Amino acid sequence: IIIPTRNRLPSISRLFASLHLSLNRIAASFEIFVVNNGDPENTAKISALANAEKLEITILGPTPGKSWGLNEGLKRAKGKIICPLDDDIVVAPEWAEKLLEAHALTVFDAIQGKILPGVDPEGRPADPTRLREYNIPMIDYGEEVREIRGLTGTNGSFKREVFERVGYYDTRLGPGGSGFSEDTEYSMRIREAGFKIGYTPRAIVYHELDPARYGLAVKREVQYRKGLSRSVYRNDSIFFRVLPNLLANCVRFVIYK
Repeated sequence: IIIPTRNRLPSISRLFASLHLSLNRIAASFEIFVVNNGDPENTAKISALANAEKLEITILGPTPGKSWGLNEGLKRAKGKIICPLDDDIVVAPEWAEKLLEAHALTVFDAIQGKILPGVDPEGRPADPTRLREYNIPMIDYGEEVREIRGLTGTNGSFKREVFERVGYYDTRLGPGGSGFSEDTEYSMRIREAGFKIGYTPRAIVYHELDPARYGLAVKREVQYRKGLSRSVYRNDSIFFRVLPNLLANCVRFVIYK
């Protein structure tokens, strides 16, 4: 498990508590790397939070940028399954068990789990009528295991063989770089290498709701950053891909404005 984090101590405390419950349900051995991308003084605090949950972790960093942090974890990971996690989620109690089950019982080399909205800092659940306002990743492709095209790094995992052939994340992408798409670009390389990506509805995480991310202004910034990220890693035809995508993003900007 690789967890890049940046100045989110309350969030990572909740994540550690959920990992403690979930990992205690499995017999398999595991390792947890936490990459401190924030204030160096947080290193001791992160260690204390993990100790409070009886989690054995290795803290790396400080390393600027999410992709850099993931790569630092990849350099050290020895497990057969590699699982990057965001720091602003909690995992369901059966998450680890169902993730390992999906890797053992399906033909897929990489697995995407379900991502559902969690609660805000006051413990209030998501309002189903406002889901689009929260600006969080949500993945729910139904209740059947099936093949998909890409991973969302919030709750994606892959076999070690994938990393050995595909390599490291593109450090130009993701938070601390262009802002987004480190997982999208990595998924493209996974497919190009001949691996299959699948979805399981049973390995579930819950993404916290942060009021600072609500609203149209944030959504406009997200669309801008996604467009910038695509320009970094995609080598598309100007007439058949770039201009249509530019037009689509302009329409989204007007709608969100």
